[in-house]
This record gives sequence, C-alpha cells and structure tokens, in this order.
Amino acid sequence: MVVDTTICGLKVGDQYPAHVMGVINLSPESFFKGSVVAPDSVLEIARKMVEDGATFLDVGARSTWRFSEPISKAEELKRLLPVLEVLDGNVDAVISVDTMFSEIAEETLRRGADLVNDVSGFTIDPDMIRVVADHGCPAVVMASEKVPGDPLGMDAIISELDSIIRAAEAGGIDPNGLILDPAIGRWTEEKLSFYDFETLDDFDRLKIFEKPLLAALSRKSFIGEVLEKPAPERLYGSLAAAAIAVYKGAHIIRTHDVPETVDAVKVAGALRSRSSLVKEALYEVSVVEIKTPQDASLVMQKLGATGVGSQVMRDKSVHLVLRIRNLTTTEALIIKQELLARGGDAALTRDAVSHETETTDVLVMGTLLQLERLARKLEGQARSLPLIAGMLRECIANRSDLDYRYSR
Repeated sequence: MVVDTTICGLKVGDQYPAHVMGVINLSPESFFKGSVVAPDSVLEIARKMVEDGATFLDVGARSTWRFSEPISKAEELKRLLPVLEVLDGNVDAVISVDTMFSEIAEETLRRGADLVNDVSGFTIDPDMIRVVADHGCPAVVMASEKVPGDPLGMDAIISELDSIIRAAEAGGIDPNGLILDPAIGRWTEEKLSFYDFETLDDFDRLKIFEKPLLAALSRKSFIGEVLEKPAPERLYGSLAAAAIAVYKGAHIIRTHDVPETVDAVKVAGALRSRSSLVKEALYEVSVVEIKTPQDASLVMQKLGATGVGSQVMRDKSVHLVLRIRNLTTTEALIIKQELLARGGDAALTRDAVSHETETTDVLVMGTLLQLERLARKLEGQARSLPLIAGMLRECIANRSDLDYRYSR
C-alpha cells in the first residue's frame, strides 16, 4: 500500500520528500491575524514562500474559523480574482484555492488555479464534484459529514473520508487526484483538543486509503491548549506537530510558516521509514499496515470482498503481542495450551515448562479474535485466570482510549 502519484506535475508519495503548502490568507476575519496578507504584497510573499521551499500555495479569502464573521460569495470572489491574476505565471508553485463553493471554484480554475481545497469535503455544495470532474483537477477533501470538520475521532474521520471518496468517484472525479485532510482543528464546539491529538497519534491509519495525505495543523487551538499560548506564539508547537504528521505518513503540510516548516519536514522525512514494496513482472507485493478491525474491513471491501465477509474476517487481521507478568507456572502453561489450541502462541521461561520456577512472565501472541476466544475460555478457569481474562480485554481496549493522555 504505497502512495506514488503526480499532482500537477509534482511527485507526491511515500518515496518522495513531503511537500510544504504555504498559506496565502486574504481573510481579515481569520483567527491568526498575523497570517493575513495584503493584496499589494501577495506576489512578494508568494515568491518568498517558494524560495523558502513551498511547492504548493493555498489561497483563501474566507475564514473557516467558527467565530469569524461570514462573508458573501461575491466578496470571497472579489478578494480572490485579483490575487490569482497576479500569481498566474509569476510563481513556480501549484496554486490551490481554498473554497467550499462550486461557482467560486469554477471561476478561479478558469483564472489560473490548479486545484481546489474544499474543507467541507464536497458536502456544503454537492455541485463541487461536477466542477472538479469537469476540470479534471486535483482536490483536497477534508473529513466532514454535515459541517466542515465535524467527525469526532479517527474512526469517524475514516468513515466520512470513505463516503466522500465514493461520492467523488461516482461523480466522475479521478480518484488519483484526491488528497485527504483528516480535519485537525476545533471545527465544532464538540471537537475538543484530545480528538486532534488522537488524529495525529493515529495519522498512519489513513494509509489504508492509498492516497496523498495533507495535514493542516499550523498554530491551531489544540497546540495552544497544551502550550497555553495564543496563535502568534505557537510556532514551535506547530513544528513539532508537523514533524510528527510527516513521520506518520503526511505527504503535504499546510502552514503559515514556510521556512521553519520546511526544515522540520526534512528532518522528519529523513527519519520516516519507507513502505515495503516489491515489483516483479506483473506482480506486486506490499505490506498492508492494519491497526484496527474497522480499517481491515474497509481495506477488504475496497478489494472487493463482501460486507459480510469483511465483517467475519476483520478480527483476524490485527495481531497483538501482550505481556502478562507474575503468573504462576500452572497459569502460564494453561494460557499457552489454550492459545495454541486457537491458533496463537505464547512464550514463557524455559524453567516453567519443567516446573523449576513458581512464577513466570508470558508473551501471548495472536489475532484479536484468538485473544478474545482465549479470554472467554479463561473466564471459566480456576485460580486467577478469570481476573487475567478481564485484564487482557481491558488492555486491548485501552489501545484506542486516548482521553487520559491529554487530560489536564
């Protein structure tokens, strides 16, 4: 599952350095006032961003900050068109227009824009799908259901991105031109900072879509909550978050701070491991990284498996290794025997096999299905094995429980 594509002439994917998208903010209503660009200085700033390493420039005239005063479509277009005219042919970068409305996308694509960045994921204006398909241009789509950025948690993000991709493909959009944005940020009142930390921590789960991934996290509120600093003082926190996103698989970082972010992205990219892919003649073998049963089900359905079949097999796709400490030798041997009977395995000290030690630690190895069946069997056993069964279930469940990490 290796991403390797071309977006407006730029190579984007797992085998290439991550790109930086500089923000050209034309909206005085934005949360970060220091990012707003005066129209008469746009070309100078854009050229400086490109000189500093930006390969994409994202031009936006409507603030998506939830407390900002809304503007009309006419005002949005009035702010965009003169800037696009100045940039067209004068900067060596892919020009993205940040808008949710099809008529604005239509007009800006005619005036030199190369791609559309729709933070509503085609949900605010369904006609956006037709415009993108007609122009054959790439598009950034952000995870959204009813309003921009409303999914809570990575499971919901993946579900909504899957729905957006299906709608886009059904509307004639080239699936190779879609760039996915998991919607980091306080887009709704309910979206508290721990959801953003979960998204960043689980960013690599998005690899199952096999599409370019964009992280837009520059100076956002979740960084401010940790640092207890306003937007103008969140640069270093933004760089840390950007580096983590690249390390976990992001291909494009959208930022207000291009030169600093370029450095952070280069270091993170040098650390990031490369996905394993082997090609020979007509054949290809790659590693599929599955972290949850939900992700496994989605991958199998994309492959063509039935919904029922993918549900049956989903718990067989995630393999875990758990350590249990201070078991009695008898308990350890029972666990090993029961897990072997279910297709898993367990490792324990050699002396436990011959009963030359009273206690031992055990490594249990199996799929989620095998471990659940083990826990079910242990519930009916003697000694402390029913307690161990509950602890196994709790430990597995805690893998997706991130709330405690970010409580203040």
